[in-house]
Amino acid sequence: MSYVAPLKDMLFNIEHLARIDQVAQMPGFEDAGLETAQAVLEECAKLNQDVIAPLNWEGDQNPSAFANGAVKTTPGFKEAFKQYGEGGWQGLQHPTDFGGQGLPKTIGAACGEMLNSANMSFALCPLLTDGAIEALLTAGSDDLKNIYLEKLISGEWTGTMNLTEPQAGSDLALVRTRAEPLPDGTYKVFGTKIYITYGEHDMADNIVHLVLARVQGAPEGVKGISLFVVPKFMVKADGSLGDRNDVHCVSIEHKMGIKASPTAVLQYGDNGGAIGYLVGEENRGLEYMFIMMNAARYAVGVQGIAIAERAYQKAVQYAKDRVQSRPVDGSMNTSAPIIHHPDVKRMLMTMRASTEGCRALATVAAAAYDAAHHHTDAEVRKQNALFYEFMVPLVKGYSTEMSLEVTSLGVQVHGGMGFIEETGAAQYYRDAKILTIYEGTTAIQANDLVGRKTARDGGQTANALAGQVEQTENELLANGNADAQAVGRRLKAARLAFLDVVNFVAGNTKANPNDVFAGSVPYLMLTGNLMAGWQMGRALLVALGQSAQGNDKAFMAAKVTTARFYADHLLSRAPGMRDSIVDGAKCVTELPLEAF
Repeated sequence: MSYVAPLKDMLFNIEHLARIDQVAQMPGFEDAGLETAQAVLEECAKLNQDVIAPLNWEGDQNPSAFANGAVKTTPGFKEAFKQYGEGGWQGLQHPTDFGGQGLPKTIGAACGEMLNSANMSFALCPLLTDGAIEALLTAGSDDLKNIYLEKLISGEWTGTMNLTEPQAGSDLALVRTRAEPLPDGTYKVFGTKIYITYGEHDMADNIVHLVLARVQGAPEGVKGISLFVVPKFMVKADGSLGDRNDVHCVSIEHKMGIKASPTAVLQYGDNGGAIGYLVGEENRGLEYMFIMMNAARYAVGVQGIAIAERAYQKAVQYAKDRVQSRPVDGSMNTSAPIIHHPDVKRMLMTMRASTEGCRALATVAAAAYDAAHHHTDAEVRKQNALFYEFMVPLVKGYSTEMSLEVTSLGVQVHGGMGFIEETGAAQYYRDAKILTIYEGTTAIQANDLVGRKTARDGGQTANALAGQVEQTENELLANGNADAQAVGRRLKAARLAFLDVVNFVAGNTKANPNDVFAGSVPYLMLTGNLMAGWQMGRALLVALGQSAQGNDKAFMAAKVTTARFYADHLLSRAPGMRDSIVDGAKCVTELPLEAF
């Protein structure tokens, strides 16, 4: 079975949770209401289901290959990428001034999920290009924008992020790539960058590398890092391509998953220096790079949701087809498809509820991003910016960790056949693992949640979010429906556990940092769980109302059941996580190092 886009669930979230009608009232989004969202998502589904998804297995079996300094991508990728660009999909969320469609992130995020479900290795190229576009839009000079943006947005050229070096992974203070200023205002760049996704490939005419480097004489540490555009091919005054720049791929990595995505080692300046162009001001490179990083972190969270959806669909199909054992309730006197067995249903419901919860969370976060950038009221922009910034480490960290549980369950549903590569379930498990690592590990997301998002303001933003959760909780508890009341009780217990942890984090980060950071990842997981559970609670209330009006009763009933499952089986984990964070810190840190 190939991929079928979950359009109903996406449009439910967009209409009822993200409130696309309100997004469409913002300047620039007037034509981006529900009708537009549905039309765009339906066309996106066709491309991904018919063209891109069929290449996913081929990419795993016949991945990108490196020879003689060049990368040849999986057969079919180049043609599919051309179709992707010509369809305007790279420019979906980008400004019309440079050839984009200017649609809101609320719509774009759903399209991103479809692309990643269809083929995550393929989707990484547009993902990195989006980050390069965002950085240039924010900090690039008019000249850089005019030279590069239209080609990037059209998909004729692609973009990369160049942060990591052999000695500098998460610690970018150790970056050694250097940039020497030239009299004409350009720079010569020298150094080695590793783990560069789509750093070399054959799908586009040019590759635009955004590179962190130090200008001679710059301060030590992160305060001395600048950002440069270094194109694979120089661009002439008329916009045509000129000579090859002095940046070359020397190898690509052999990876556990996402095998069709070439992960390159790039060498700059072996033949006199690669010509680079400063983005913004010297020594502000990390600030600009975090624009790309934040966009990429959200997008990686969406990748987690996407791969979980793909694994769920495959597991459901297998469970319906695989005949094994009689049902325990005696309802059938012959062996039955395994979907009749309670534990298989439990696994499938865990996969379904986890994916739907994270999808709802990401959709609501996308709407907050749109409001933060486009709403006419400055205070509304500010509040939505705070909401979105708080959600980014959750969307990235919680959704990707969720994808590991879901893809692992996908293998488990298949039983022994799941361990056999030919069934395809193992690919999703392997592909998912990188998501908790790149663009900042789960621990880095958790450190951000602790330091910047919770301790810095004494827990004010976190407490304000808890207040919003409590409003939904009260609506659920006041509802006459038994499922609503049950979800309300679970939501209350999770919210109170969250508040205990917020107080612990805010009160101890300075005085007892080891105790707090020992529980930073559990804090992220608790918070992500609560926020996804909150959205499932909201979804349940909407579904009850819609069902009462006679709207798609089967879908709405399934949404209620899924929300109830989320509360009873996933949200119920929160109080225990609270205990491990608040009461369990010492046993993380007290074992002597020599005892390990």
